[in-house]
Amino acid sequence: MNENQKIREELLKSVEDLSDRQLNEKVEAGSWTIMQVLDHLYLMEMTISKSIAGELANEKSEAAPLKPIHLTVNRSTKVAAPSFVKPSDDFISLAEMKGKLSESRKTLIRVTEGASEQALEQKSFPHPIFGPLSLKQWTPFVGYHEKRHMAQIEELKGKLS
Repeated sequence: MNENQKIREELLKSVEDLSDRQLNEKVEAGSWTIMQVLDHLYLMEMTISKSIAGELANEKSEAAPLKPIHLTVNRSTKVAAPSFVKPSDDFISLAEMKGKLSESRKTLIRVTEGASEQALEQKSFPHPIFGPLSLKQWTPFVGYHEKRHMAQIEELKGKLS
């Protein structure tokens, strides 16, 4: 989780000097705003946390082999976000988003710290690209996923007016 915290700090630092207007500015048709990227990260972390909690309670959940989740940061393969983690079109302030991201991180920590190492290794749920991922791999996946989107945010920053 320490690596995830470093990535989160880097993510927030990368947007701290932008105005709420810039964060919510659509730079090109069909692309997300920086705020929508942040909202997507919040929605993903909350969804993953809820799924981990659900699988911890699921006696039929099965183990999964280790997957190359580090490849998540490779943006040469485009992945469409599932509908349940598509961001809002609403204007959101950075202060509000920081609160949401703090909430999602606390939820992930609470869910995973309350679980045994064995349960995290022996239970899984599917990822749309990697297939079944152990609950243990889902936590570092959150960090890799944020790193992937940090690169997207940097691209969007370069296109701001």
